[in-house]
Amino acid sequence: MTEATTAPPRTSTAPVSLGGPGPLRDVREVIRDEHVMRPRILAAVAAGPLTIPQIAEAIGHPEREVVFWVMGMRKYGHLLEVKPDDDPDDDEDDGFFRYRPAETEGQGS
Repeated sequence: MTEATTAPPRTSTAPVSLGGPGPLRDVREVIRDEHVMRPRILAAVAAGPLTIPQIAEAIGHPEREVVFWVMGMRKYGHLLEVKPDDDPDDDEDDGFFRYRPAETEGQGS
């Protein structure tokens, strides 16, 4: 009879790679910045719906970080996705959703 051994749980504190060029920040650091970046992202999309690459360019941060912030803001109701069928001004299909501020932003939050 052989005894099954289990490996100890992984407790590495090494940063998780977010991909892309430039220095990598730990994912936890990026996520913590959402509260700081929220007003800048909302200001960027106030003029009209933008894709994640367009938001990243507008606020001057890497796309790999903007993805975390936009997804968090979407999850908690600060941003809404605009599907290509919903946006009559969107004449190109670049494969990205566009995001706009939610109507209820600033009300009761």
